[in-house]
Amino acid sequence: MKIPSFTSEKLAQLIGVASDIAILLDKKGIVVDVSVRKNELASMSCQNWVGKAWLDLVTSESQVKVKDMFSKPSDATDLRWRHLNHPSTQGDVVPIQYVSLSFESEGKTLLLGRDLGAISILQRRLVETQQSMERDYLRLRHIEARYRILFDTSGDPVLVADATSQKVTEANVAAMGLLKDQSKRLIGRDLLDCFDSKNHDEVQSLLRMAHATGRIEVCRVKLNGAEQLVTLTVTVFRQEGGAQFLVRILQAEQAGIKPLDTDAALYAEAMQRAPDGFVLTDKIGQIRSVNTEFMSMLGATAQSQLQGQSMDQWLVRGGVDWGVLNTNLRQQASVKSFATEINNMSGLTVAVEISAVAIGDKSQMYAFFVRDMTRRRQQETPSSGGMAGSVAELSHLVGRMPMKDIVNETTEMIERMCIQSALELTHNNRASAAEMLGLSRQSLYVKLRRFGIIDDTEAD
Repeated sequence: MKIPSFTSEKLAQLIGVASDIAILLDKKGIVVDVSVRKNELASMSCQNWVGKAWLDLVTSESQVKVKDMFSKPSDATDLRWRHLNHPSTQGDVVPIQYVSLSFESEGKTLLLGRDLGAISILQRRLVETQQSMERDYLRLRHIEARYRILFDTSGDPVLVADATSQKVTEANVAAMGLLKDQSKRLIGRDLLDCFDSKNHDEVQSLLRMAHATGRIEVCRVKLNGAEQLVTLTVTVFRQEGGAQFLVRILQAEQAGIKPLDTDAALYAEAMQRAPDGFVLTDKIGQIRSVNTEFMSMLGATAQSQLQGQSMDQWLVRGGVDWGVLNTNLRQQASVKSFATEINNMSGLTVAVEISAVAIGDKSQMYAFFVRDMTRRRQQETPSSGGMAGSVAELSHLVGRMPMKDIVNETTEMIERMCIQSALELTHNNRASAAEMLGLSRQSLYVKLRRFGIIDDTEAD
């Protein structure tokens, strides 16, 4: 390319645009002039370089490159960039890439430099990131190795299944031994195929509940081709952006359940298939087990939906009813024919009659027998109640007494009936009766004395 001649001003402008720093050296390598365009290079105090030897302005490892620059004659057709490092007043190193142009007629050498600070920072970050990734990869390899050892040496059969396809993706040695099938590999098999076909709906419901709640869900099922019940626990975790089921199978002795003899097994089956609802709770009301009829009353499809829930949350009067039941069970160890209502999962109320007994060592467990009273109430004739008879009696007073007196009489009659019903429901527990009626204890005692249910001398 033919380039026209430049004036000194034009050449200076070109040098300033083409480089971040320009240095003019004499034939002895002494700095004659310095021009800095980039403010980031001010930390090197470049203006103080004038009069100093160029060799002394670079770091020790760069001095070899400087000597190489001046030992060979400059070739205008072969301009090589050389990476030199300068010491900084801040204690670090400033990397700059130089190319040299020799003016032999004047005995001068022009150095044009480009700041490599930004590139150096990127390179350093790249190295640090690479080292961090290698450390993380090594740590994950160690974690995976420990997980694999624990997974394979665990005595409990454990399966991992994909939450979407429900295909088994991993199985430990214990699971392969328990669920071995000569005709089909365990990996890739549908999870439901591992269990008895009669339990497929319950297992499916358990998986849905675990996926929805994120909690550990438990149920009792039979394995495919086996007669003995096992305890199945399912939890959910995420891996590679997808949900996975961690399925653990506990046999009777592992779950702390003693094998049942024939009579006990028949008794357990009878409770499970009883026409009345059955609920087993601890003394604080947390549900441990329910039978099929009670699940039907509440509209539940699996025991896992109710296990761990509080009994009082299904009672219409909640803590009031539970307080009456709990008090009588602690004091008398049994409750008979307690009339109340329960809420099912659809939001509807069901009239029930509850009998209960405290069982176990030191009465640590409560067994509730729940009878659906809806059909019985529907079969009762409307005229069988005392309220209808009382209304009929009041109708005979029309014409004999003013309507105001009849209304007052009716109000007192209804108050008396409500109080008597509350006392019957609470087994004469006046504190619970007052709470059930929405009265203070003092107001209840006033009404009890007024209606002659208690003596005036009896303390509140």
